[in-house]
Amino acid sequence: MADNRKLHVAVFPWLAFGHLIPFFEVAKFIAQKGHKISFLSTPRNMNRLPTLPPDLVPCFDFVNLTLPRIENLPENAEATMDVPPEDIHFLKKAFDGLEDELTQFLESSTPDWIIYDFAPYWLPPIAAQLRISRAHFFVINAWFLDFFGPTSVMIDSPKKDLTLKDYTAPPKWIPFPTNLAYRMYEWKRTLETSNKPGGSVTDTYRLGSAISGCDMIIIRHCFEFEPLWLNLLEELHHKPVIPLGLMPPGDQEIETIDKNESWVAIKEWLDEQKKLSAVYVALGSEVGLSQDELTELALGLELSGLSFFWALRRSDSLELPNGFLERVKDRGIVWETWAPQSKILSHDSVGSFLTHCGWSSIIEGLEFGRALIMLPIAVDQGLNARILVDSKVGVEIPRDENDGSFTRNSVAESVKKVTVCEDGQIFRDKAKELSYVFGDKDMHNRYMIMIMS
Repeated sequence: MADNRKLHVAVFPWLAFGHLIPFFEVAKFIAQKGHKISFLSTPRNMNRLPTLPPDLVPCFDFVNLTLPRIENLPENAEATMDVPPEDIHFLKKAFDGLEDELTQFLESSTPDWIIYDFAPYWLPPIAAQLRISRAHFFVINAWFLDFFGPTSVMIDSPKKDLTLKDYTAPPKWIPFPTNLAYRMYEWKRTLETSNKPGGSVTDTYRLGSAISGCDMIIIRHCFEFEPLWLNLLEELHHKPVIPLGLMPPGDQEIETIDKNESWVAIKEWLDEQKKLSAVYVALGSEVGLSQDELTELALGLELSGLSFFWALRRSDSLELPNGFLERVKDRGIVWETWAPQSKILSHDSVGSFLTHCGWSSIIEGLEFGRALIMLPIAVDQGLNARILVDSKVGVEIPRDENDGSFTRNSVAESVKKVTVCEDGQIFRDKAKELSYVFGDKDMHNRYMIMIMS
């Protein structure tokens, strides 16, 4: 990306914090090399970003864009966390309304590069006309991108009348054995949420157009874990693919939490648990369970008999089972405010991680060698789970193939198998082995340097 001169790099993430934070981290790394950053997003999202290190402040220009107000989008909704999953297509429609304002910025500022996300399918032709170099940053992993094939397939998929069968079996363009495929219930749910047309185009069309118009693909992946998918990515798209490593949380970021009041209280509870005995449960900040799912998960944790810390974000309409908190009070915590995930996972008492399989959560869990109990919900999570099961770092909680339902018994059995049972030792050993890859910050920093070469 860089030569010897100082560059001006514009950074334009999608309106989700699972995207904003990785984009912010890449921007900080580029700024550390002395380059100028224009970070483009909406005011409310800017205010929710982590604090910028003082030494990088002179290199950053936070460019506030005004998100158009559209019907059915709540007044202060500027990120996916502000709307229910079924309404994210309204946010995409509003996002598309940023085209004119972004174009004006590019015309007046003429950055050398723009790093952009999957959503602005309209951006690459504008930047190309202005002779601005273009990098598409894919914040998930290579196998998820590979699953949807070359850009021609992505762009034309709405016209091809694809069926469930096309998504519930490994694609024909993957040349090696794999179990990479959606379950029937996962793809139905994906169609209902992320692939619902927003601004008249689907997510696959957005992604295909974003890749088709870029000069390079940068991606949160590394050759030390599942390298075949990175090689396939270049074959499918005929573009340079530059892995950035896995971008695990930095030590400084984790250390800043030490004096946080919430962490102090959480640590007191964790310190009372035996080594590797507790299950950490977290399904992300934006994953919504149904009442039945919440009930079965809670009763499954109770039935397991193990200690657990559950970082739970639920809507006001959902209720924990009657008497649940009283029955588990001596061995379980349900924490309904912010919880420092990396700090919890790093604690010696945590023996396993019940996760929705978001890529960032996977990275944090395996960084500390925690075997995984997998309950994927949407988008990339099911595909991630297929790869991780094959990698023998944990198990998926068994579910009904058609509707995705699961039982308290399947939760309890999965939790016990991964955390304490003898036949789960293979998962605990493999997760510990992979911690030397996922937690090697020096190696991942060397990957980040590649973006500047």
